Amino acid sequence: MSIAPQLRQFLDETEAEYDIVEHRPTSSAMETAKSCDIPAERLAKAVLLDTADDDRLLAVLPSDRRVELSELRAELGRKPRLSDEAEVGKLFRDCELGSVPPVGYGVTTIVDDALEQQPDVYFEAGDHKSLVHMQGSEFSRLTQNARHGRFSEPWASD
Repeated sequence: MSIAPQLRQFLDETEAEYDIVEHRPTSSAMETAKSCDIPAERLAKAVLLDTADDDRLLAVLPSDRRVELSELRAELGRKPRLSDEAEVGKLFRDCELGSVPPVGYGVTTIVDDALEQQPDVYFEAGDHKSLVHMQGSEFSRLTQNARHGRFSEPWASD
């Protein structure tokens, strides 16, 4: 699979300008960035969260950062929790687990401000061997109706 059908439909309907970057199969966003020689701050990852009463939130942030749940609590007024794999699988049926795209699935979304500063953005196309690449301004256009905020922090280095 090079791009998930629902993601492709969304990109076509919004007339998005993008290209696909194929890469060797990887198991993490950081591994993907390294494999593709992409700065990790330009690779967006999407994390599905439960906020309450079956509400879902897709947190989108650079791959070199992690979700700071306390920051999201301040942003949302309640503390979310990470969704389990079964929940992710139900919403992203045409995607492999761990390769959730940040757009195109009708899930309420919040985008970390750190992505807004990037000249271009890459993200999972629905499998572990394809990325969607677009200009940062195009990614901003596609996420203009999403909530935006600061809710991530760099991974601690050992």
